[in-house]
Amino acid sequence: MPSNDARNLLQCAVPTAAAGVVAAAVSGVVVGGKGAVGAAVGALLAILFMGVGLYVLQWTAKTLPQLFQAMGLMLYVAQLLLLLIFVALFKDTSLFNAKAFAIGLVVATVVWMAAQARAHMKAKIFYIDPDSEKSEKPEKTGSSS
Repeated sequence: MPSNDARNLLQCAVPTAAAGVVAAAVSGVVVGGKGAVGAAVGALLAILFMGVGLYVLQWTAKTLPQLFQAMGLMLYVAQLLLLLIFVALFKDTSLFNAKAFAIGLVVATVVWMAAQARAHMKAKIFYIDPDSEKSEKPEKTGSSS
């Protein structure tokens, strides 16, 4: 992963992990140990889904730019389906509190999206390729008189 991509991932994952810790602490105080576990699982799931999604979209943008928009939509649908499967598998669990899980997931997702928007605005991304101007100029072929 190039350094810009790793930096972007780090700028999103660190605030999200911090928000997950806060959500787990608050849920632990309000609901108890199962609330803390639920919020932590929600935050970890959000970090995992969003991190993999960011990596896949960056890879698609570099290798198959014509499929970028379609891949974004497909990735969003896949993330929702995987979350639906996770919730269906653990709907009757006693491992964690479901409301704390939902709150941790939503808080982590919102923080990730805000951090990603901030990282994108702060990134110095060329919208033109400065080297392409040099290579596209035709060389003079013929007499100079």
